Amino acid sequence: MTTEPSGQHSDRATGSATGLSRSEARAAQNARDLEDHLSWLDSITGTALGVLAVASGIYTYLGVSSLLDDTGAFSVIAALAYSVAVSVGIFVFWSYMMRLVPTVRTAAARIGLVLSMALGSVAIIAMSSWLNAAALAGAAAVEQHLAVTVQDYQTALERADEITQSGQSLARDVARVRQTFVDLSEQEATGQLSGFAGQGAVFRLLRQKSDELAALETQITSQQPLVEAAFDEGNAILSRMRALTVEQGPVAQRSVLFSEEAVRLANVITQLRQLSVAPLVQRAARDLSDSVVTPELDGSDAATRQGQQATIDSVRRVLAQRADGLGTAASAVLSMTPPRDTTYTPVSAADAVILYAGNFVPSWAGAIAIDLLPAVLVLIVAITQAAIRAGREGAATEDTMTLAELRAAVAAIRDIDTSLERAGPFAATPPAPGSQPPDIASLDNKRRAD
Repeated sequence: MTTEPSGQHSDRATGSATGLSRSEARAAQNARDLEDHLSWLDSITGTALGVLAVASGIYTYLGVSSLLDDTGAFSVIAALAYSVAVSVGIFVFWSYMMRLVPTVRTAAARIGLVLSMALGSVAIIAMSSWLNAAALAGAAAVEQHLAVTVQDYQTALERADEITQSGQSLARDVARVRQTFVDLSEQEATGQLSGFAGQGAVFRLLRQKSDELAALETQITSQQPLVEAAFDEGNAILSRMRALTVEQGPVAQRSVLFSEEAVRLANVITQLRQLSVAPLVQRAARDLSDSVVTPELDGSDAATRQGQQATIDSVRRVLAQRADGLGTAASAVLSMTPPRDTTYTPVSAADAVILYAGNFVPSWAGAIAIDLLPAVLVLIVAITQAAIRAGREGAATEDTMTLAELRAAVAAIRDIDTSLERAGPFAATPPAPGSQPPDIASLDNKRRAD
């Protein structure tokens, strides 16, 4: 009689009745438990995939509908056909992945299927997820676009008003230069400039320039009410645009009204830019020294006329200096950065969701999750199948059979015996003493052959 080594005997003694060690028995039992769980989960997996596919199709339908301009029956049928195709595609794709990915064993097959799953996920996002996001957050994204546009228009309006008001402030520079020539004319009238009192040639020249500057100052001052009215009108339009941004009702209708207000506001901004007097002041400063009409010298003698000419030359130098200063101030206003051209461009819900994707991360996450959630289920099943295979390693088929499988095997053996008895003279002889009985698999194969 053969004997087992003491270590092997003790290990078998602590094992199960099938000849497995304790750890192998636990692993086999765990594998059977996992198989039972998977069998039960398989009964609801198809329904779960169907529900997810239908839900994604519904939101895809809403997203496609927002892209179609026509609301007729043909557009409804087209959107419905697209959403049904998406639902079927999602269900079939994940059904394939659920069945195939967990069952393959070679590394090449696993890598190939995982790459296929990644490619399919990208395709699902491209054909469905962004439309789902448009359905979930499309209206909010369009409102976000309106709010951003309002902010852009407000910045442009304020910048245009700032430049125009800077031009209006040149009136103080013009008034200061004008007052300089007025004071000089008064001094000439008393004889403090040329040395000859009266309103002669020098006085008339000084009055000529002071009158020109007075007319320019009046023109600048007269435009101040127009500038203020334009700015107030722009603010009123901005208020109406903000109200349309948060108002209740379909966002498509509000977008139309918003577009009309945007056109009015753009006209106001253009009007404000045209009201700037900086170009006018710059031309006046250039003409201040260039277009000097020298009056005829009216001195009674040569000495007087010579003194008048010397004073006029000094006045012309002063004119050039004042003109340079006034021109520099006007150039500073003209060099200010103009407001950025702002134009409202209507966008669809789907485009707005993509344009402002960073502001709607939760909606994007939900739209993608409803399509790619089955990928998590695929990974769960794959991990579970790997655990089942690991639990069965090292155990023979008969060691891992359940009670139901044993009963089926016994029934199969009985069927084989019955078949052998019916065979008569062709029946097999009983096994010789000491020989091993045939295993269940070989008996089953023989039964099928018979």
